[in-house]
Formats: sequence, C-alpha cells, structure tokens
Amino acid sequence: MRQISSRVSKGLIPGSVVICADNTGAKALRIISKKGVGGTHRKLKNVGVGDIIIASVRSGSPEYMKKKVRAVIIRQRSPIRRKDGLRVRFEDNAAILVNDANLAVGTEVKGVMAREVLERYVKLAGVASRVV
Repeated sequence: MRQISSRVSKGLIPGSVVICADNTGAKALRIISKKGVGGTHRKLKNVGVGDIIIASVRSGSPEYMKKKVRAVIIRQRSPIRRKDGLRVRFEDNAAILVNDANLAVGTEVKGVMAREVLERYVKLAGVASRVV
C-alpha cells in the first residue's frame, strides 16, 4: 500500500454509517472493520480517507442488501491536513465499492473524490468525476 502525502485524521470508527457514492445500487454502508490491520483487545480501529473497509449494506438494491462488501473511503467530514498547510473538509462521509483487486465496482462516482485516494489507488481515477 502506498503512503499518502497528507496527514489524514481518522474520523470514522466501526459502526459509522457512510453513503455509497457510486452507481452500484448500494446507498448506505455501515463500517464493520478496517482491512489489513490486526486487532487490539478492546480498541476500535479508526479509518479515514484512502482506507479500505469491510462494510455491510444498510439500504439500497436487493442484490446488495445485508451483504458484506469492500469499500474505499473517498470523503470524510473530519479535516485533512495537506503538506502545504491547506486543510480540506467535505460535507459528508462517503465510500465507493471495490473488488478484491481494488478496482471500482461502479462506473461513475457521484460528487468529488479526495486527491489522497488517487495517490494510493491510481486505477480509481477512471471513475472519478472530480478530484479535490
């Protein structure tokens, strides 16, 4: 996994609900865990922009309902500090569904995507409508 050039504050915890910002049919996702980290007893693993999560679909089309999916966080309400001192903050928490090869399942993204996501996962640039 590539390093991100920004200081991303981890603003989401397991149990948080994020919207699904792609056109797959899922609408709301509840975070179950962060992918790729070991557990620590009685400690929640926080996630932020650019992290892969395991989530359950809370609302959307019947083919995704109550299923576990992999997703990447593309926006978060908590501010992100970039190297040049700029702080970026979005209006909502959002994620897009990805497969095991970290490629997007949907064909387009609704809204903007943080630049930190594209630094880590270059292939997601094809579905991004705008990058901030």
